[in-house]
Amino acid sequence: MERLNNSFRKLPQYPNKVIQFGEGNFLRAFIDWQIHQMNKQGLFKGGVQIVQPLPQGRIKELDEQDDLYTVLLEGILDGKKIQSHEIIESINGTVNPYTDYDKYMALAEDDNIEVIFSNTTEAGIEFVPSDTLEAIKKGEKSSYPAKLTALLYHRFELGKKGFHIIPCELINHNGDALKKAILQYADLWNLGQDFVDWINNDNEFYSTLVDRIVPGYPRDRAADLEKEWGYKDQNMVKTEPFLIFVIEGSKDIEKVLPLKEANINLVVTDDMQPYRNRKVSILNGPHTTMSPIGRLAGLETVGQVMDDKDFYKFIDDEMHKEIIPVVPLPKDELESYAKGIQERFENPYVKHQLSALALNSISKYAARLLPNYKRYYAKYGQLPKRMTLALAAYLWIYNGKSEFEINDTADVTAGFEKIQGDENYIHEALSNDAFWGEDLTKIPGLEDLVTKYYNEIAEKGTRAIVQEINAEE
Repeated sequence: MERLNNSFRKLPQYPNKVIQFGEGNFLRAFIDWQIHQMNKQGLFKGGVQIVQPLPQGRIKELDEQDDLYTVLLEGILDGKKIQSHEIIESINGTVNPYTDYDKYMALAEDDNIEVIFSNTTEAGIEFVPSDTLEAIKKGEKSSYPAKLTALLYHRFELGKKGFHIIPCELINHNGDALKKAILQYADLWNLGQDFVDWINNDNEFYSTLVDRIVPGYPRDRAADLEKEWGYKDQNMVKTEPFLIFVIEGSKDIEKVLPLKEANINLVVTDDMQPYRNRKVSILNGPHTTMSPIGRLAGLETVGQVMDDKDFYKFIDDEMHKEIIPVVPLPKDELESYAKGIQERFENPYVKHQLSALALNSISKYAARLLPNYKRYYAKYGQLPKRMTLALAAYLWIYNGKSEFEINDTADVTAGFEKIQGDENYIHEALSNDAFWGEDLTKIPGLEDLVTKYYNEIAEKGTRAIVQEINAEE
């Protein structure tokens, strides 16, 4: 069977208009899919150059297929069953900045490029003082903001216009955070006030909210799908039909990215916080809870969690008893949104692996659950048991007590390795503000309840604890 290649292309290979940091499933099923929809309608006429953000990535696999891949849409949208597949043609090429710095710098020289997208996970937007411009040129590992600063500085030196910079990492005010890190590198590397002024005046940084469940490569069905489609595709991505893209900033971005004209669910707003609070709390929060607890109970997918009577009630109660009461939005709106989220969780076509939700779990817990955890405690003077059990389950896994591989940033992994097996492990982990952004032991009763659940995980497992919590209310 023939591998997917350029002979399958139907659209012209348009000039580069986008740099994209990240080649993972989400961006390919979200950003690149949207660009393909605009290109099909002749609205954008631009291609993407993908930059591999880490030394290890999958641009080799993309290049082996001439940067083509299939997006498989399956799910229920507006009450209608959707099952379709489409070859995405929006990627023009890939760049590995660690092995070909000159090719990376050449992106700054392309006058056609207007937009930069990224998704390097919540942990990707960080300022690392040890990063240097010289080390980046040598291909040494560096943060995403450091690599971007190097690219922007070269663009500045050429006297060219700036970019529309649109991060998709799921942290609050991601555009502001990225800009702040770039300015820190500008100061650290002594790049000069003129460059700082160019960053501030010639580039637009946007904060965003992205929402689409992307389970990724459909491993269990890939062979059958390839037989049905008539070609091999090692990069196929499965996703749900639902999508919303919220961008905070000037509506001028609608002219640069005519997504609305392509019937894409784009929202450009002056304040994205209501959208972010709703999504991060009610979709990402339960995802972050069910991942460690469900995996420790032998469940593998979000669908299995929702089909399990014990875990369904547990997650439903978390939504309606621990999260919705403390999110500062109208209750009716939140209840309606939660109903839609549960339908998406129950999507029979999507096998969303709990293991996929476990990437960078510590920063996800801090971003997705901790704010509502503290709101709940402030409002009721009690600890939210379901979120606390999730925290205990993460500490159990990160102490090497399960067979699951820890897939987190180097700093987090190293931090936990230092305290694994320590008799004060739970206290050391909870009090480490590098993990959570604060010392969690200062929340009254939290350490005791986490310790209780941690010990009970050893004694009877997460299912028994879930059943007990369900029976309490």
